Amino acid sequence: MSTVIRAEDLCVTLKIPRRPEKELVRHVNFEVQRGECLGILGESGSGKSMSIKAMLGLLDKNFSVSGHAWFGEKDLLKESGESMRKIRGSEIAVVLQNPMTCFDPLYRIGSQIGETFATHTDWNTNEIREKSLETLECMRIRNPEEALQKYPHQLSGGMLQRIMIGIAMALKPALLIADEPTTAIDSITQYEILEEFVRIKKEHDTAMIFITHDLGAISKVADQLVVMNSGAIADRGSFSHILHHASDPYTRLLVEKRSAVMKKYRGSIGHENGGAA
Repeated sequence: MSTVIRAEDLCVTLKIPRRPEKELVRHVNFEVQRGECLGILGESGSGKSMSIKAMLGLLDKNFSVSGHAWFGEKDLLKESGESMRKIRGSEIAVVLQNPMTCFDPLYRIGSQIGETFATHTDWNTNEIREKSLETLECMRIRNPEEALQKYPHQLSGGMLQRIMIGIAMALKPALLIADEPTTAIDSITQYEILEEFVRIKKEHDTAMIFITHDLGAISKVADQLVVMNSGAIADRGSFSHILHHASDPYTRLLVEKRSAVMKKYRGSIGHENGGAA
């Protein structure tokens, strides 16, 4: 396998005039291979999303970024804004946690998919329409012709999330980044979305980064994990290692929290079953 992206000594500092500098991300290192999913686990404010935004050039001038973000032979931290816009649109795809914010409520779904494809490909009008329908069918959206004519508010959050994933994969990116993709949807739809990521991992040779605070979600899709706390990597390894052999106290706390929730859930299910009997 070849390395698709590698963070090397990545640091992010917040610099606001007349205020003390604040280091938000400290010396982060990781890499992702083709066909591999790296899970980045941490609670809100741990620096997990900040690290990825820094690598993708999505932070404003108040943030200073140092280190390297190697994407193949390119150091993304040295690429121009225009170059990064092209890379983010085609070679690196990002799926965000709230799909409602990714679609313009004033335009039909088909129009927005078509605009994305027209921007990042040389497909003609007929090819764009065919690819749009194919994308919806691939993501198991019923009545794709009808769905293209709908506005975002007429579709569920889960359907919009699947469409976002479909658009991203239609452009055949080398790297797919999913930033809390199951946070804003119900538990049943969460399961369906996670199944889509598992399917993508099996059927494509795409590298993936899955960012979440949910140890249960990340266990389903990730091959390797890094755990972030207070802007630094606290632990790393396979899911089994994190679950059973984590040396970092913060990581053990995350595992204990998750185990307690699952134990309570199983207990309530058992109680309900016993009551029914």
